[in-house]
This record gives sequence, structure tokens and C-alpha cells, in this order.
Amino acid sequence: MSTTSPDRTDGAADGARRGPSAPVLDARERRRLESAIRMPRTRTLIGIPLVLLVLVWSFDGAEFDFLKLGDGATNMGTFLGRLFPPSWDKFGTIVELLIETLQMAIVGTVLGTVLSLVVAFGAASNIAPPWLYYPCRWLMNVIRALPELVFALMFVSAVGLGPFAGILAMTLGSIGSIGKVFAEAMESVDRGPIVAMQSVGASRRQVVQYGVLPQAAPLLVSYTLLLFEGNVRGATILGMVGAGGIGLELTTAMRMYDYGHLSAIVICIIVLVTLIDQASAIIRKRIT
Repeated sequence: MSTTSPDRTDGAADGARRGPSAPVLDARERRRLESAIRMPRTRTLIGIPLVLLVLVWSFDGAEFDFLKLGDGATNMGTFLGRLFPPSWDKFGTIVELLIETLQMAIVGTVLGTVLSLVVAFGAASNIAPPWLYYPCRWLMNVIRALPELVFALMFVSAVGLGPFAGILAMTLGSIGSIGKVFAEAMESVDRGPIVAMQSVGASRRQVVQYGVLPQAAPLLVSYTLLLFEGNVRGATILGMVGAGGIGLELTTAMRMYDYGHLSAIVICIIVLVTLIDQASAIIRKRIT
């Protein structure tokens, strides 16, 4: 019958209480660990001065002047003071144009979302082949490089003044902005279900329909709501170049120095955007 010495038994018990012993690092591993610890600190010391240098360069090149901002604060206060009290004599016209703006945003969002989704399928690297991926990305980059006002001016000259030109501008602009976000949402899905479906011989359509879209759907809906909010504000701006909506009335009030009417328009726009923002927030909470 074998016996164990008390000293060895006590040592084993102490080792069990202390847990597993720490790994012993050789000199090379220790240097590698110390280098990994020092690297973020070195990058921070280099990065902060570089960022400050870029900021100073940008402020200087953009001619940003805090003194001018302080001097202009008085003029801004005078301008804001002229907006009160608002004049509600043309409230009916404001409501009619706001409804037109809302209709433009709805149609532009629907058309823009559908076209953006089509382009996003070709711009997602985990779905599209390379020969389709790069042209779709290039197309979105070109569209995103131009502001919607440029598209609005182009469509106004093509189809004339009115909301139709604004809808076309919003639709085309959406492809560049929200299409990229849609593609990145599809690229961020879990690869597990996709690989499993491909291993059993699923077609590309089946992979997209059952492996990608169900995972990306909450993000796609959330981004679509954000696009709608942006299109409501965008329709206001597009109207300034004759593309329909409340923007033309807003520009006219500013040019005519009709501050009471201008104030009423701004208040109504704020109320409309706030209501849409609250409704979108409620929908996003329910789908996420």
C-alpha cells in the first residue's frame, strides 16, 4: 500500500488553492509582450500632435475666425429677433406646401430605397462577384460625390419646375448615400448561415433571400427611416431651386424680408420634422 508524504500532500493542496501557476515567459516572448504594450502608447504620442496639426491647418485654410463669430453674434440676434412674432396669415398655404413636401419625401424614399437595395446587392462583397462589385461601388461613389442640389438643378432643366424634379433628385441621391449603407449592412451579417447554405448547394438567390436579408432586415428598415427623415429636410432645401415643396416659399419669404411669414414656415417645418423623428424612433425601437 503506497503512502504519500505529508509535505507533498500539503504542497499539492496549496497549489490547488492557488490555482494554475502563471506561465513562464522566455526572453523573446517577454520582449514581444512589452513591445505590444508600448505600441499603443507610441501611436498615441504620434497621433495626437498629428491630429492637432491637421486641425490647425484646416482652421487656417478655412479662414475660421472666432472674432468674426463674436461680431456676427449681434447680427444673428437681430435677425432672430425679427422673426417674432410669427405671422399666420398664410397658414393654409404653408400646410399645403408642407403636405407636398411630405409627399415628395415619401415617393422619393420609396423609389430611392428600391433602387438603392438593387445596387446594394451588387455592392456587397459577400454576395456579388468582383465583376459586379467594383462597378456598383464606383457608381455609388460618383453619385455620392455630387450634392442633391446639383441633381435638382439638372432635373429642373430637364422636366421643368415642380415636385417631380425634386423626387428624381432625391431618388438619385439616395443611391449614393443609403445604397452604401445598405451594402455595408449586408456585409456585416453572420457568415455562418451563408457558408452552411452554400455547402449544401444553395443558389445565390436562396443565400440572399434566406441567409442575408433576414439578418440585415432590422438595419435596412432603420436606415430607410433615417433616409425618410433626411428626405423631408432635403425636400425643403430642394424647393429653393424650384424643385417643389416648401423651400421655394421659404426662399421667397427671405428675399421679400417677410420675417413673420418666414418664422411661421420655420416653426411648421420644425414641428413636422419633430413628429416624423418621434414616429421613426418608435418604429425603430419595435424592430430592434
